[in-house]
Amino acid sequence: MAIDVKPALSPHLVVDDAAAAIDFYVKAFGGVEIGRVPRPDGKLIHAAVEINGAIVMLNDDFPEMTDGKSTTPPALGGTPVTIHLTVTDVDDKFQQAVDAGATVVMPLDDQFWGDRYGMVRDPFGHQWSLGQPVREVSYEEIQQAMSQA
Repeated sequence: MAIDVKPALSPHLVVDDAAAAIDFYVKAFGGVEIGRVPRPDGKLIHAAVEINGAIVMLNDDFPEMTDGKSTTPPALGGTPVTIHLTVTDVDDKFQQAVDAGATVVMPLDDQFWGDRYGMVRDPFGHQWSLGQPVREVSYEEIQQAMSQA
């Protein structure tokens, strides 16, 4: 029997307390838990949440599997990665994330590239941006705006 596989790109997050992260992503981003695989001690070796139509995989931190080093954003001093959500109601979604416990990194505002856009950091150190296209902007207009910055 062949398995039907659809090409996808899914972030896979490492967090301290994956069970709490699932609860946060459900509350903050309207995520839907797909499932979790716990070890006997309760730590999650795998979990998945659907957010905004995409799968986000996550697991608890297991330093014993990564040369004895934690790979969570706080242990690494932050993250260079931002997970972006394009939504149709960005003001409401941004506030929902903040109300759930996200920290504002960049306040929500209309941007020169045509989106209403802002960034938050979740309680586990991962950075999320939320954006809603509000007007069409050509690459020429974007380049002109950048040259005036």
